[in-house]
Amino acid sequence: MRIATYNVEWFSNLFDSTDRLLMDDGWSGRQDVTRAQQIEALGIVFTAIDADAIMVIEAPDENGRHSSVMALESFANAFRLRSNTALIGFGNDTQQEIALLYDPQKLSARHDPQGHETGKKGAKDAPRFDGVFRIDLDVDATEDMVRFSKPPLEVALTTQKGTDLRLIGAHLKSKAPHGARGRDEIMKMSIANRRKQLAQAIWLRHRVEQHLEAGEPLIVLGDLNDGPGLDEYEDLFGRSSVEIIMGELGHDCLYDPHARQAMQARFGAQASTSRFYIAQKKRYIQALLDYVMISPDLRSKSPEWRIWHPFDDPDCYALPELRDALLTASDHFPVVLDIDV
Repeated sequence: MRIATYNVEWFSNLFDSTDRLLMDDGWSGRQDVTRAQQIEALGIVFTAIDADAIMVIEAPDENGRHSSVMALESFANAFRLRSNTALIGFGNDTQQEIALLYDPQKLSARHDPQGHETGKKGAKDAPRFDGVFRIDLDVDATEDMVRFSKPPLEVALTTQKGTDLRLIGAHLKSKAPHGARGRDEIMKMSIANRRKQLAQAIWLRHRVEQHLEAGEPLIVLGDLNDGPGLDEYEDLFGRSSVEIIMGELGHDCLYDPHARQAMQARFGAQASTSRFYIAQKKRYIQALLDYVMISPDLRSKSPEWRIWHPFDDPDCYALPELRDALLTASDHFPVVLDIDV
């Protein structure tokens, strides 16, 4: 079974008002990339991955006028992908949905949210992801009321072999201080965003622990916008959100080899899953932001991870068409898990 996560930058911009592909020379949301160029590149990448299930981060918009499912299935059918059935959970208002695109011949899947609903007052005990989580992060005796801007997608999945899995697709809020002016305001907003992201990570970790306690095989995957040593505000709170979600070393710890490597060698060579152009510095930077974490019981199922990085993966680099497509399709690269389930 091949399970992947892929953050597709501005996927929503590639569809018209009827959720059909806009294969034209208009600009996509990507810098200097037309819609036709990005669509063709995505077709090459999704075809090459050939996954049984892909957790699509920043999937097309879902609202009263647009259907993320219809858009994704239109894309899949345009390129004759075998993973041609889409599933979403709770929609959001960011134009960046979390969706699962999967092969219905290889598995069945349904949105299966856990936890209880909350009102505006929220709850402390890991409520449903479209609710409100109450937590005091800075020990000031005042509880923070936390919401997910992009509620994680909880999937109950059954493979062709009859294996039941739990998948949680996540896209945690970015820490970028958008709109801040001046050093003090940037710092204040950055710390507030970090606090919110850590609260989301704690909320998600509570759900992980519930599944582990129930003995349910679990995969948490997506873009966590964070990692060990990624920014200076991590020292203020002690741990990154990735470390919180994975848990301490032991029987209840999730595992991703790239995350574990980053924790053990913060100043050494590290894997990366994204590549961004910084206009002010006129250079690209890379970061490890995307993960596929598995529960301890799944480590005995011959798991193999691969980041489809066009410069770091020799097989991707050796194929010019695929290498160029990966660079054109998105500012993130797919993370793929092959596992015997």
